[in-house]
Amino acid sequence: MELIICKGTTHDLRALILICCCFCLKFITAINTITPSQPVTDAQSITSSNKAFRLGFFSPENTTNRYVGIWYNNIPERTVVWVANRNRPLVDSSGTITVSEDGNLLVLDGQKEIVWSSKSNVPSSVANSSAQLLDSGNLALEDNSGRTIWESFQNPTDSFLPKMKLSVDVSTGKRISLKSWKTPSDPSIGSFYMELQFLPISDVYVWNGNRPWWRSGPWSGQIFIGIQHMYNVYRNGFQVVEEEEGSGYTLFTNADQSLLTYFFLNHNGILMQKDWIEDREEWVVSWSSAETECGVYGKCGQFGSCNSKDSPVCSCLKGFEPKHVEEWNGGNFTGGCVRRTPLQCERNGSSGQENKKDGFLKLTTMKVPELAQWSVVKEDECQNQCLKNCSCLAYAFYSGIGCMLWNGSLIDIQKFSSDGADLYVRMADSELDKSRNLNAVIAISVILGSIMIAVCAYFWWMWMVKHRGMNKKNWFKIEKLSLSPKTSPEVTFEELPLFNLTTLAIATNNFHAANKLGQGGFGPVYKGILADGQEIAVKRLSRSSGQGLEQFMNEVVVISKLQHRNLVRLLGCCIEGEEKLLVYEYMPNKSLDAFLFDPHKQELLDWRKRLKIIEGIGRGLLYLHRDSRLRIIHRDLKASNILLDQELNPKISDFGMARIFAGNEDQANTRRVVGTYGYMAPEYAMEGRFSEKSDVFSFGVLLLEMVSGRRNTSFYCDERSLSLLGHAWKLWNEGNILALIDPRISCENFQTEILRWIHVGLLCVQEFATDRPTVYDVLSMLSCETANLARPKQPAFTQRPDSSEAQSCQGSNNRYSITAVEGR
Repeated sequence: MELIICKGTTHDLRALILICCCFCLKFITAINTITPSQPVTDAQSITSSNKAFRLGFFSPENTTNRYVGIWYNNIPERTVVWVANRNRPLVDSSGTITVSEDGNLLVLDGQKEIVWSSKSNVPSSVANSSAQLLDSGNLALEDNSGRTIWESFQNPTDSFLPKMKLSVDVSTGKRISLKSWKTPSDPSIGSFYMELQFLPISDVYVWNGNRPWWRSGPWSGQIFIGIQHMYNVYRNGFQVVEEEEGSGYTLFTNADQSLLTYFFLNHNGILMQKDWIEDREEWVVSWSSAETECGVYGKCGQFGSCNSKDSPVCSCLKGFEPKHVEEWNGGNFTGGCVRRTPLQCERNGSSGQENKKDGFLKLTTMKVPELAQWSVVKEDECQNQCLKNCSCLAYAFYSGIGCMLWNGSLIDIQKFSSDGADLYVRMADSELDKSRNLNAVIAISVILGSIMIAVCAYFWWMWMVKHRGMNKKNWFKIEKLSLSPKTSPEVTFEELPLFNLTTLAIATNNFHAANKLGQGGFGPVYKGILADGQEIAVKRLSRSSGQGLEQFMNEVVVISKLQHRNLVRLLGCCIEGEEKLLVYEYMPNKSLDAFLFDPHKQELLDWRKRLKIIEGIGRGLLYLHRDSRLRIIHRDLKASNILLDQELNPKISDFGMARIFAGNEDQANTRRVVGTYGYMAPEYAMEGRFSEKSDVFSFGVLLLEMVSGRRNTSFYCDERSLSLLGHAWKLWNEGNILALIDPRISCENFQTEILRWIHVGLLCVQEFATDRPTVYDVLSMLSCETANLARPKQPAFTQRPDSSEAQSCQGSNNRYSITAVEGR
């Protein structure tokens, strides 16, 4: 066949090619742009030129409502950072986002009715405008000259992105602030918002309605001094710029452009910094305003100071006392404190004390109070500036800020372990006498000290001689003691470091209440720091404890023979007189229940973290049952006995109730049932029989608690279910098991995985031990190595309580351990 192209045909072909090229070029350049002729429907989306952000329609978790939003594009977890129609959702997928003829950005429903518009922010009608999604995540509406007439960065929702500005303009009254979602499923405006204020010193506030909820502390030019460790960890190029008196903005830039970082105000009013960790494919909270309970604004009221390391956390400033003593002693600190002794300038001349001038008490490493007044004076004049004004109650001088003065009540004060500022609080002279006499006491002590050195050295030498003998006796005691032959085979005690009581008393500041980490059936646990700086946890056997020397030795013998990354490490022990102490590695994040059941810390346990924790517990349990030299049944596996290290890695602890099995044993009986109601298998609780399957039951309860975020026993007085197990079984049979999932972790990407967890959890808590899988089978099922899962049978403890039981359970949460219940 011969192809003949005439002259006219060639021109037509060239014209067609030119038209196609223009069309393709227009299409390529418009992938990040919305115009009147190029709207975006529900099935479509646009991306920024660097593919970092995407704009389109989405539905939050647990709802089918549709919203227009912007989210990160290159990560598997959809993270929405801006929402257009947050207060007016679309009920179906017929929506469209477009640019109108008058230049406004619109969201339309299927009937072409406007559900959201940028009109209130666009000054006047602008023809031929277009909206472009920028690489920063900003959606900018521009006129035909390229001038920006509206942008999403000027109308944020709950996310603070790099280069976004939060600002305040006193001349117009306009404020750009973050506003939280109402719930994780509802992006409408919640009750919390975050904004910048100049008072006249810059400060960032989170508000709950019209009440302060959290405060950053003053801006120093580099950091917010009320955020501990900000300079070293959380700075990220923050700037605060005051353009005119009372007006300005704050923004932050990310020094590492490859790291995704943003700030997020959640529906509970917690401000947090999130960093995307590529290797783990998850967001990590690197800072949170709710790291301690002292983060809540005004936790201790007026003239009260909050210290998260003290118990209780609130105390009155020196020279002050609780305003309402009964409320204060009951744990309600909002009433604050009042001054005991009036200031000199407040007294009348007849008091006879008019010549005794007021002084200042120095408080170090403090978050300073709010509403500071600024003075131009230098540091050495700041004190006199405050002293000559009777209404001035405190002052501080901070480099970059200058002299700060406080008139009126002092509120939202916090004690830090480091950083912060030196705060000087005005005191009556009589309240300062003791501190002024301190120099005299020191001088006398130095003189007497030189005389006492020889005497102290002599007694120290005598004590060391005596202590060496005591140590040998203690080693003899430990080597001779063993477990009951009824519960374990013969074992020999391996060498374990022995601490003396004095060392541990010094490390824990004589077991001070401020160092107390918690209280268990064994006794209190304290944080300590050894002379070489090593942090430890010291478990001290309480004299009133039902657990005695047998449990103490049981834990020493069992855990000294175990080495696994998911078991807490025993560093040593101490036996002196009636004192019996165990020394463990220190876990900075305390126990799992402190995170899982705390309404503030729950937010930090996303799905990936919970998955990591439960898998770690399972590996530790498998080691106890199958892989260690001994075969161990824990018998008290529960959330409070799972400790978390700095990276939230789980470690099983508390082996005081554990039992060692011989190689040919698969179950045993006991007359002393020990453990915790809600986690005990039915055959153990009722008949004293325990085995590997008893621990599997406890693991199943723990797994369901991780998925639901609720305690098993929190349902005890619920009219619908006796326990979490009963509640889960009811939802399973109704085909509504999704309702069990904690809304904080529910995600379409993980739904199949979470449902598998629930299925495995129900298999673990079946009533009869023979029906339950082994820990090895559980880990295989969780990792999807086992394709088909058996249908679970009815769990134990799922029957509804009768009326008498329901009445008796009022006021009880049944979270106590039992240590001496006679079995049948």
